[in-house]
Amino acid sequence: MENCVKEKEGKKRIYLKKLISETPNKLDIINYLNHSLNLDYTMHYFKVAILFVLLLWLSSCDFNKKPSVKAAVISTSTEPYKMEHFTIENSSGITIEILNLGGIIQSIRTPDKNGAIKDIVLGFTDAEKYSGEHPYFGAIVGRFSNRIAEGKFNLEGKTYTLATNNGPNHLHGGIKGFDKVFWSASPFSNKNSSGVTLSYMSKDMEEGYPGNLAVVVTYTLTEDNILKVHYQAQTDKITVLNLTQHSYFNLSGDFSKQILDHQLQLNADQFLQTDANQIPNGTYQDVANSPFDFRTPKTIGQDIAAENEHLKIGKGYDHCWVINKQEAAMVKTATVYHPKSGRVMEVFTDQPGVQLYTGNFLDNTLPSKTGGTYGPQSGFCLETQHFPDAPNQSSFPSTVLNPGETFTSETWFKFSVNNN
Repeated sequence: MENCVKEKEGKKRIYLKKLISETPNKLDIINYLNHSLNLDYTMHYFKVAILFVLLLWLSSCDFNKKPSVKAAVISTSTEPYKMEHFTIENSSGITIEILNLGGIIQSIRTPDKNGAIKDIVLGFTDAEKYSGEHPYFGAIVGRFSNRIAEGKFNLEGKTYTLATNNGPNHLHGGIKGFDKVFWSASPFSNKNSSGVTLSYMSKDMEEGYPGNLAVVVTYTLTEDNILKVHYQAQTDKITVLNLTQHSYFNLSGDFSKQILDHQLQLNADQFLQTDANQIPNGTYQDVANSPFDFRTPKTIGQDIAAENEHLKIGKGYDHCWVINKQEAAMVKTATVYHPKSGRVMEVFTDQPGVQLYTGNFLDNTLPSKTGGTYGPQSGFCLETQHFPDAPNQSSFPSTVLNPGETFTSETWFKFSVNNN
């Protein structure tokens, strides 16, 4: 008889464990406890106390954590526009903060190999600082990311003149590019992901570009720890377009440290040679036997100070690599590994190029989230995009968008941990 009782109680414990792990409704668990303990609330006060403790424990547990998104309006001096702040989170605990100003990614928090969660993107703790001058921290860049020589391009026999805001060049969409405008934002969440959809109507001749351009950018955080950035655009006049995401990463989570110890691998056999103004000269240069060879992993700092005219011009890496073509729509472009923290980031894209920028012009004038200021090489960017100055170079993949066409592109940032 005693063995039968023990066997029965053992089966109850197994069933309870299964119920806790699989049942999203705590009421079912409570009902089971009530029947299994055979409670009589007038007689068995001790059992009632046990049940009460169990219920407190159950109420503190989250047995069915799902992806989530939270929205808030931040009080700033950006009237008449409202600064909106969104936090998306998955069940692994990765959280990403997004602003409707510039579609800026304000933070990305991920765990290291010891489970410690830290922010891994440069920027500001105070969201209002993004309304001032900064080097495109976390922003959507457009209409045309990277440089256009002399701020001019020709379409159908007509010359368009743009602002020259980078020496003699036009850079990242001009004086008030997509990084400085307010986007309409709509959060979403389902069982597999959460995110924010951002939309903006860039009017005809805004910053000198032709066509009313309707742009939609969607940030999606998946349950397998991928941040997907999806771009879509349509125009009513022929125009040029080159969009990218301009987050500065430092996988250590300590922005007082440089990123020279990060190991980088790029899926690229060539990069674009540039002139003294950092405009491509049309030459696809093989990376073999040069500081630009990241085909096998090496630290960013290994060759950054090498004697090389292209490195001198950019004060480090600020160049576009030509991504090796593959059959897959999404090509693995880069892998970055920070050995001390164990954090890993992989980048996938359908774009032909990736601009590696190692924060060479960060000059200790902007406050860091972790104290102090942002110095040279305290962050790196991997800007997936079409090639710089493409509107003026017919040998490059075209960046022309015609009426009736829909531009679409996608880039993924996958986060993981290497425990070795």
